[in-house]
Amino acid sequence: MSEVLNTPFTQKHIALGAKMAPFAGYNMPISYTGINDEHAAVRNGAGVFDVSHMGEFILRGADALDLIQRVTSNDASVLENGKAQYSCLPNATGGIVDDLLVYCVEKNKVYMLVVNASNIEKDWNWIVQHNTKGVEMHNISPKTALLAVQGPKAAQIVQKLTSMDVLNMPYYSFAKGELLGIDNVLISATGYTGAGGVEIYFEDLNDHANKIWDALFEAGAEFGIKPIGLGARDTLRLEMGFCLYGNDIDDTTSPLEAGLGWITKFTKPFTNSVALAEQKADGVNKKLVGFEMIDRGIPRHYYIIKDASGNEIGSVTSGTQAPSLGKGIGLGYVQSSFAKMDTEIYIDIRNTLVKAKVVKFPFK
Repeated sequence: MSEVLNTPFTQKHIALGAKMAPFAGYNMPISYTGINDEHAAVRNGAGVFDVSHMGEFILRGADALDLIQRVTSNDASVLENGKAQYSCLPNATGGIVDDLLVYCVEKNKVYMLVVNASNIEKDWNWIVQHNTKGVEMHNISPKTALLAVQGPKAAQIVQKLTSMDVLNMPYYSFAKGELLGIDNVLISATGYTGAGGVEIYFEDLNDHANKIWDALFEAGAEFGIKPIGLGARDTLRLEMGFCLYGNDIDDTTSPLEAGLGWITKFTKPFTNSVALAEQKADGVNKKLVGFEMIDRGIPRHYYIIKDASGNEIGSVTSGTQAPSLGKGIGLGYVQSSFAKMDTEIYIDIRNTLVKAKVVKFPFK
């Protein structure tokens, strides 16, 4: 069994009394004061997530964009300097290798890809396999620290620490500059919570991690800033209907089935694009939907979804009692005929059919 890795902030989490657990090969905080409390802090004020376990690749050279265009589903050619986009890496059999963010550092020449922690090696090998034109590739994941400062007060807090214009940063844009006297810090108006905020990427040198962590909590004290674990990260993303790789999307789910047609651009060839275009034309047999519970009950991953007659029509991929909404919500794949809004479906919870209905994202 491989050794569990630490992030630059692991000792901070332990000192704060976080409940720790292995996640994607790292020793990560699951919760500090409780998921509901942390969830509310982000929705109403600000919270800090250690997401240093995520993967970052730099692609550099004249053919960097060409490589990205061939391996990702979205159209990265539209990206200008300082812009980012959500995308995915389709596999050759209709599924998804991973979902990721593509950052345009220098158009046509330098890009950063941010991938899921559990897929770093898999994604790296996949892209290397398609790198037939000698694009310079660097896996900077081990030396890159990443904090997500999320919530309606997050930008105000980070703005105190830098001369970069964080307050007016458009969604899915980023800037590189100085923060607390530290150079080459990348601040990105992205996140996985739907609550607003930024993500801060930096190289962990000379105790930069502790300096930035401490400064954030000092600057955010007036807004009640809190450290947030992976538990609340999951409930926050689920309320928005954001996919989690390994639950809602994986090597067997197509981007079209997953409702990711909006990042699947057939204006250029990419891995398996011909087959996916045919799937789009023919229509998919199953679709990922959001649903809310009508009857009392909490849907869980792998629970079976049934129709009123008890016939199996799909399965739950993510589910929880939504802290902001006070009701059970979930994501799941169902046969396409059951995917229309307001369709009644039933979650099999311990051999009892519990009524739910299909709803739009974000959950309300």
